[in-house]
Amino acid sequence: MNRVFFAICASVFMLTSCMSGKQMTGNYAGGTSQSGDYNARYIETYYPMAVEQMNRHGIPASITLAQALLEGGAGRSDLVQEANNHFGVKADKRWQGRTYSKWDNGKWCKFRVYKNTRESYEDHSKFLISNSRYDFLFDLKKTDYKGWAKGLKKAGYAEDSEYPTKLINLIERYGLQKYDSYKASDIKVKDDTVGSVDAPIGSESSGRHELLKANGLIYTVAEYGDTFESLSAEFGISKRKLRKYNDLYKGYAINAGDIIYLEKKNNKARKGNSFHTTQAGESLYSLSQKYGIKLKKLYKMNPMYKEYAKLKVGDVIELR
Repeated sequence: MNRVFFAICASVFMLTSCMSGKQMTGNYAGGTSQSGDYNARYIETYYPMAVEQMNRHGIPASITLAQALLEGGAGRSDLVQEANNHFGVKADKRWQGRTYSKWDNGKWCKFRVYKNTRESYEDHSKFLISNSRYDFLFDLKKTDYKGWAKGLKKAGYAEDSEYPTKLINLIERYGLQKYDSYKASDIKVKDDTVGSVDAPIGSESSGRHELLKANGLIYTVAEYGDTFESLSAEFGISKRKLRKYNDLYKGYAINAGDIIYLEKKNNKARKGNSFHTTQAGESLYSLSQKYGIKLKKLYKMNPMYKEYAKLKVGDVIELR
């Protein structure tokens, strides 16, 4: 009887450990000196990638690194080993790629599978940018890691009530906040797909576009040599939609510096942007791009300026 009892106890203990999935992941970054060594090696390897993402997308490098330590066990969790998923990003209905199933918080969940670490870091940034519930975080300073940590929990990134505390403790324990002042142009990032070194961010050969936000919408700024074909291939959006989103005609040639929206513009500007006083060289079209407003809606609000190719300095334009 005693043997049976102890066997049952052992089985229950193993099942409980399995079901605690999320907490177990967090413990990788916790207390032992061995864990500390893993964390330090992970930080040294991937801080350039976190800095790269920060300077492209505005997410503090300290937050990115702390989340990777916590969610991916400094690269040692099964989610990282099997799926290259460093941030615990789940596969929702929008995800078209491969998935990896594991027990998490008392249920089976599907997680996104990536080809490599870089793809995981990039998708983590896009996940935060593309979900409106995280919009308020981008109003914080990049150095406000405490605000970001608390905001991630508030927005529903994790269920753990101690999530902000764990992130902040990791950041302060390893001094990750220092990376929040780094410039991506000073760092060459290792590409783990081929083992080579990428060109510095911002160079013409990088082949990557920074994602930005205006009026809650995602856009990028065209570089020299960009075409609708190249942007369509990079972002997976048809040429027709790109032209439509940006009020551009068929045959328009993209110029370096053009704002290119990757989704439909809004009917009006956000609250707080009711009017714009024009500067030299501005037009209703340039303002529609600046504020993320459909051109026809801007015309409707400002009919007297519809035929103006250029606006006069000091004209007051309604935005909502």
